Amino acid sequence: MALRGGTRFAVRFEDVFPAGCALVPESMGEVEDYDEKTGRRSPAKDKLTGQRVWQVRVMDLDPELGKRSRETTVKISADYQPVPPTGAPFEAVEFDGMTVTPYVSNNNRMAYSLRASGLRAPAGMTKKAAA
Repeated sequence: MALRGGTRFAVRFEDVFPAGCALVPESMGEVEDYDEKTGRRSPAKDKLTGQRVWQVRVMDLDPELGKRSRETTVKISADYQPVPPTGAPFEAVEFDGMTVTPYVSNNNRMAYSLRASGLRAPAGMTKKAAA
């Protein structure tokens, strides 16, 4: 059995970010596709769901990362732009419906793309506690 390129594997948020993650301020934005023929940009659509694609940068809070880079991008497929729970800088969030797509990067290293279906305040945290 062969896997096709772009295969998405379901993962739990806790497995990807065992110590949680925090949003990088002002990093939420819509992903755009570029048409080389026309030179035009248009909103990207998820190939599986047909929904618009948004992306946000997060900081992995895992202390075991040491001095390695902690920032990564998560793409979110949703009809409307996701709204952070409180809007506070570097607020903690969790992602719903996470998937990982492994691939080989341009420098022949294993890499992966993270996707989600939504974001929310961490479990057990109320909006008041998050502020």
